[in-house]
Amino acid sequence: MAENIKIAEQKRLNSVIQKINLAKLKQLKTIHHDEKNERIIQKDFYNDVRLRSTTYSGLMETGVEVRQKQQMLDQLNSEWHQAHFFLKRLQLLAKNPYFARVDFKELNSDQVHTIYIGLASFANEGKHYLVYDWRAPISSIYYENKLGKVTYQAPSGPHTVNVLLKRQFQIKNGKIVTVFDTKAAIGDQLLLSNLSQQSTPKMRNIVTTIQADQNKIIRDTSADLLYVQGAAGSGKTSAALQRVAYLLYHYRPSLTSRQIILFSPNQLFNDYVNHVLPSLGEHNMVRMTYYQYSDHRVPHFSVETLAQRFSDDNLTHHDQRINNLKNSLECFKAVNKYLGDLNHSGMHFKNIIFNGHVFISKQQIAKIYYQFNSNYDLSNRLDATKDKLLILLRERIKSEMKKKWVSDAIEDMDRAQLQAIQLSHPNEFQNVDNSYNFLAKHIVIGAFRRVRHIITNGLFINLNLQYLHLLNALPKYISLKQFGIPEKTWQNSLKEFINELDYGQISMADVSIYLYLHDRIAGSLGHPGIKYIFIDEAQDYTGFQMALIHYEFPKARFTVLADLNQAIFTHQRSHHLLGDLKQIFKGQTIHQVQLVKSYRSTQQITDFSKYLLPDGEDIQSFARNGELPKVSVEPSRGRELAGLIKIIKNNHKYGTTALIGKNLKQCQLLAKQLKQRGVNVHLIQTENQELVSGILVVPAYLAKGLEFDAVVMLDASRHNYANDEDRQLAYTICTRAMHRLNVISIHDLSPLFNAIPKQLYQLDD
Repeated sequence: MAENIKIAEQKRLNSVIQKINLAKLKQLKTIHHDEKNERIIQKDFYNDVRLRSTTYSGLMETGVEVRQKQQMLDQLNSEWHQAHFFLKRLQLLAKNPYFARVDFKELNSDQVHTIYIGLASFANEGKHYLVYDWRAPISSIYYENKLGKVTYQAPSGPHTVNVLLKRQFQIKNGKIVTVFDTKAAIGDQLLLSNLSQQSTPKMRNIVTTIQADQNKIIRDTSADLLYVQGAAGSGKTSAALQRVAYLLYHYRPSLTSRQIILFSPNQLFNDYVNHVLPSLGEHNMVRMTYYQYSDHRVPHFSVETLAQRFSDDNLTHHDQRINNLKNSLECFKAVNKYLGDLNHSGMHFKNIIFNGHVFISKQQIAKIYYQFNSNYDLSNRLDATKDKLLILLRERIKSEMKKKWVSDAIEDMDRAQLQAIQLSHPNEFQNVDNSYNFLAKHIVIGAFRRVRHIITNGLFINLNLQYLHLLNALPKYISLKQFGIPEKTWQNSLKEFINELDYGQISMADVSIYLYLHDRIAGSLGHPGIKYIFIDEAQDYTGFQMALIHYEFPKARFTVLADLNQAIFTHQRSHHLLGDLKQIFKGQTIHQVQLVKSYRSTQQITDFSKYLLPDGEDIQSFARNGELPKVSVEPSRGRELAGLIKIIKNNHKYGTTALIGKNLKQCQLLAKQLKQRGVNVHLIQTENQELVSGILVVPAYLAKGLEFDAVVMLDASRHNYANDEDRQLAYTICTRAMHRLNVISIHDLSPLFNAIPKQLYQLDD
């Protein structure tokens, strides 16, 4: 019976592939035809368009012909791009047209409908769909966790059908490898097969194995904030990327990939995920880190990097508490109160200088700024101030035109300069007086160009001094005591900040406040053209950062992905994340999804890792069997190194083994020692590197969001992982492993591992 099904399905598959190949040939002919026509039009363009410049009607006729030719070229170009788009889709389908079949009936009907689901839709000449795009409304019934009555969101509204059959295929190079029927959304057999594969340097799409809870994330179109809390390896990022593809399909053509931004943990992660959308036939969205966004906005500062944040061992308890305050949502609210008071007093300005002298003093600017009534907000007040300053500039230009330096400049102009100006403005040279006045104005405006630039761009605001004023005033708006900060400590921190400014440096905590202060004073409208924001590894974002991003992208809908158990920067503050988001998105539609099942790791690795967490019992492991994690305690660095080399040799069958250290310094030393012993390792020490297969040595903060066939946690000793804040880091490292996990310690194993039952790991002597 099973073999007969496979034969029948292969026959249909052959027919579909044949039709796809014919469609590919047709698209190639269209492309070649468009390219040929474009070359002909471009070649004959100047021959066909006769230039008639002697009469007005001749000029008009020439203009019409030029526009007609350009419209023809534009049309051909559009058709060419569309043909390429369809060809790309057909190439995706050619070797693997679909992965699932669903049979269903409409309610109160005996007619059975059959659909096949693949990466993209494909219809025959009669417009009958042979393959449905996985994102099509009807395709969602495949991802529901049952047979029988299933409701999906059709264009006309909710629609219920009776699902009779779900059939899954594994197809390779046009041949059905396996075919099986399932009652669940995705049968464990297919999922197990996919999860058992070796890791790759690029993330794969998960279209064939989307789970029901992931499908809710992907197809949500009504949430202003979609908040996903998911265990490590639960498919948060994968679901989010398929969600991007779904949104591009659902809202085409009103939504483009350039209107979607993914904030990711680091550039290494950006490179890791950059293949997913192209594999689904879509262009990549904009990808950036929070550091990249803020660093781009303040080019005159050197912003604290990811490596600096993680390797800064010099932070005192007071420093940490000050950072906690600056990073908090309470601080964001306090800054808003401060900004409200700036409407009455407190703005700091710079003198506007011309030729080494004060043109408009900062006192004059302040007087103008505060002369407007209380109905003006900060942005209106700044715009009105600019208008007044431009009036003063125009008056100064008029008076300056009569100065001797201007007449001297006119006399010094050479013939070539004069001729160029005359050709550009012939009407201004009808008589001597007009000519002189125009040249004088031209020279003075040029001389005052820098002044005009300063005024129109609001560069007369002393933003550095304003920020210091804000920090000095902040205790008036927020309780230092609430954060355990003495007043004297706060004042000392201001001196340290001034010292950092002198060196052109700014911390990640300060840059967020600095940017918000600038944008509110300048009346920046942010980026209203961006429609969707995705934030991955959101547990390491602060309340202030979240509020700032929400302000900067006022028209966007947000998808926020977090695992509060993996917070390696914010630690316990991460547990305030959802509460902060509810305040930030107050009055907007918030949907929450929790993913508790971990798919990345074997059952043994997941069960071992979750005991590192105080509430890890909620995490569910997927039933993929593997070997127990191995824990070894070595008496010395030398023995640790020998043990590592042995582990590396035993991992030869795996594509990638990651040796993950707590910090970069530890990784650099280890990589050097291994290379000296002839071990070929790749040290990942900056986020701008690309992932490769083989033996990797990588610091924990660069491993976030990534996965590897095998992982070795380096120096898991009491000394290295000493306190509770290290718990989440240890959990993050262990959950990077897909198939094999080794934990190696020098001397005493960290007490963080004491809670793990002995039967869940193998202790190597």
